[in-house]
Amino acid sequence: MNKIYTIADNIISSLGFTSKENFENLKQNKSGIKQTTDPKITQVPMQCSLVDSGKLNSEFSKIGNPVNYTRLEKLMILSITDCLNQTGVNPSNKDTLFVFSSVKGNIDLIEDENHPFEEERINLWAISETICNFFKAKNEAIFVSNACISGATAIITAAQYLSDKNYKNAIVCGGDVISEFTPSGFQSFKAVSDEPCKPFDANRTGITLGEGAGTIILTTDKNLVKEENPVIFRGGANTNDANHISGPSRTGDGLYYAIRNALNQANKTNTEIDYISGHGTATPYNDEMESKAIAWADLKHVPVNSLKGYWGHTLGAAGIIESIAGIHSIKENCLIKTYGFSKHGVSEPINVINEFKETEIKNFLKTASGFGGSNAAVYFSELNAD
Repeated sequence: MNKIYTIADNIISSLGFTSKENFENLKQNKSGIKQTTDPKITQVPMQCSLVDSGKLNSEFSKIGNPVNYTRLEKLMILSITDCLNQTGVNPSNKDTLFVFSSVKGNIDLIEDENHPFEEERINLWAISETICNFFKAKNEAIFVSNACISGATAIITAAQYLSDKNYKNAIVCGGDVISEFTPSGFQSFKAVSDEPCKPFDANRTGITLGEGAGTIILTTDKNLVKEENPVIFRGGANTNDANHISGPSRTGDGLYYAIRNALNQANKTNTEIDYISGHGTATPYNDEMESKAIAWADLKHVPVNSLKGYWGHTLGAAGIIESIAGIHSIKENCLIKTYGFSKHGVSEPINVINEFKETEIKNFLKTASGFGGSNAAVYFSELNAD
């Protein structure tokens, strides 16, 4: 595989509008989860992580007219813009590909009969078309929507196109917004916690939802790399355990195979992982399954965290923004505490990070799992970590 460099990233969430602002809040153990009673989101009080609407429109007005775009489109366009400002990548060049990920897309449009947008804007392809038109992109975009592994899968997909030498640059952007439709599905499963989520904890009672967007720019062009020792994408893999439409495999076999295959593609072993950024949704079944997969891969000793306690579960953005946080963990040589975790609550003795720690990080693995038995794993490391 050609070397695939990460050259820019952005996170927009309840914790800020840049990766730096978000990561500083993670280091300070600050969560963006709060209770909402907004009737457009929930009929009962609910814990969630929401982007500041006033700031979103204010920031977007600097680059476009907010009334012409949906909430999700504004999040994604702002996130991409910040990334492009960090690089020399031209989004309108034919060697640049856009890859998008989202689970729900513009789902909030079906709840507002008075919205000013055409009906087709609800379609995922319409989102990518709108955003690509904004940036005058020449190529048709790729849109990934595969439950909660969408973001991680988008990264894998982009890397594959770069590896095949079809493009030099890939702009990978994922996002989702919270509207009434989004929590209703999880509430029907009784999977939403009444309190901020507690990943891997003995007293976990379910997920906390969040919204946001994340963008990462990948390239094979060395001339665009500004750092002496950049973080690169080493490998990634998808699997499906085919267990159940919503329940993960009880043995963790699907996620284990994703981890194994990602390591094989990265040409790495399980002894070379310094840190695992887990999925950690804080549901009873997910966290238990994930602990089994980690144990099966002989990674019980490796520090693992979940960042869902800070941002909530951001669905199509999760795999991207949590990968970005892992990249910054490498750059700043630190491990972020698992917010909400206090008492070990899974059957396998995995090494859950329970306090902020400064330590050398050269390699990390990001895992994800989702409805339909889907699983993904991506591996990043420093260029000089061979």
